[in-house]
Amino acid sequence: MALLELQDLTKRYGGILAVDQVTMTVETGEVRAIIGPNGAGKTSLFHLITGVVKPTEGNVIFDGQHVTTMPAFGRCQLGMSRTFQITALFPEMSARENTKLAAQARDKQRWRPLGGGAVFAEAARRGDAALERLGLTHVAERPAGLLSHGDQRLLDVAMALAQQPRLLLMDEPTQGLSVEETAQAVEVLGGLFASGGLTVLLVEHDMEVVFRLAQKITVLHRGAVIADGEPETVKADPAVQSAYLGGYA
Repeated sequence: MALLELQDLTKRYGGILAVDQVTMTVETGEVRAIIGPNGAGKTSLFHLITGVVKPTEGNVIFDGQHVTTMPAFGRCQLGMSRTFQITALFPEMSARENTKLAAQARDKQRWRPLGGGAVFAEAARRGDAALERLGLTHVAERPAGLLSHGDQRLLDVAMALAQQPRLLLMDEPTQGLSVEETAQAVEVLGGLFASGGLTVLLVEHDMEVVFRLAQKITVLHRGAVIADGEPETVKADPAVQSAYLGGYA
């Protein structure tokens, strides 16, 4: 069953065509990577899916519902959550407080004048569960700004996970990580994805990471889809090798 459908999704910025008639279907439970060279439109596509920007043309359908004109917070309430290329944390707050706030953000009852204690308690529970799933319980009380870069990237994922998303969008989760930190992140994320219950869209430049984590790959070039399929099929595609992978294969 399709959780996300994109229909001829297009974004123009004046004379620049950032996203060019992208049509794509993401099935429930699928882990799909979106790859392409710099400027291919990957982050722009994420912005369109999550409602950060409005499309020039086309539609976004989430779980059968047209959400093309829905603002970002509304899509979050429906079950979309994302991480960003630049880690977005509250550095002076603990890792636990960061995940708790993220969990509260999705709760529709968070502004109730009465019964707020139950909301906060549930947010804390979901935040702690996300920290445990990402292997961060041991740093839960440390200020986020004092964590290693690798743990900060994982905390960013934990914050998104605390919102209990149905669709998790991850923008460059291993960006800036050392070889050792990348290996650790891949191990943690691989375990997270294998546990089930998540549908994932992953933007990533590291091809080793992509081929280890993704079940399907969509390749963008100049805003348009040039290949789509299973990793080995995409890896062997001459158009993909010419546009992006170079001599990788």
